[in-house]
Amino acid sequence: MKLPRREFLHLAWGTSALPILSRISMADTCPSRPVRLIVGFPSGYATDIVARLAAQSLSERLEQQVFVENHPEAATNIAVGEVVNTAPDGYTLLAMTVTNAVNATLYKHLHFDIVHDIAPIAATS
Repeated sequence: MKLPRREFLHLAWGTSALPILSRISMADTCPSRPVRLIVGFPSGYATDIVARLAAQSLSERLEQQVFVENHPEAATNIAVGEVVNTAPDGYTLLAMTVTNAVNATLYKHLHFDIVHDIAPIAATS
């Protein structure tokens, strides 16, 4: 296949401009603001302790502050509702337990669907 001279020059110019354009279009460093980790239990419970240890580790890895917020009302449903109603930008995390799965079967009129509205990103054991 023969490539006409004009097309060859266009391709050569495009490949030479690619490194310059990639530097211009670099994305922001992520995360660019603090991350919230919401726990549906009071301070001092096992889930809170694990969440605080995870937040400390995440803060060191991400080089950004990770805040732990406790919302122990309504058997963790308030905490889940708050996470579901925030913008899905990755800056709000939820510490989940078996309680969240049980609540989905016990309460018929929840304002969220735990299976469809929450996406798991990590598991702790």
